[in-house]
Amino acid sequence: MQTRNKVFDDLSQLMTNAMGVAQGAKDEAQTAMSSMVDRWLADRDFVTREEFEAVRTMAQKAREENAALLARIEALEGK
Repeated sequence: MQTRNKVFDDLSQLMTNAMGVAQGAKDEAQTAMSSMVDRWLADRDFVTREEFEAVRTMAQKAREENAALLARIEALEGK
């Protein structure tokens, strides 16, 4: 009975170690893929969401100012 438990203990330890190696490989592959995607995006000069929102806000403000100036010009020309 003692040898049987030893075999099962060894097999259990082997499976535990294999799962640890698989988890480590998964983490390393995920890190490598994330790094590769980050480099690819950086090479493409894509803008961040924050940069896009800032420019969008500036454009909206410029449109509002243009509309106000147009209304003022039309009021002045109407006099």
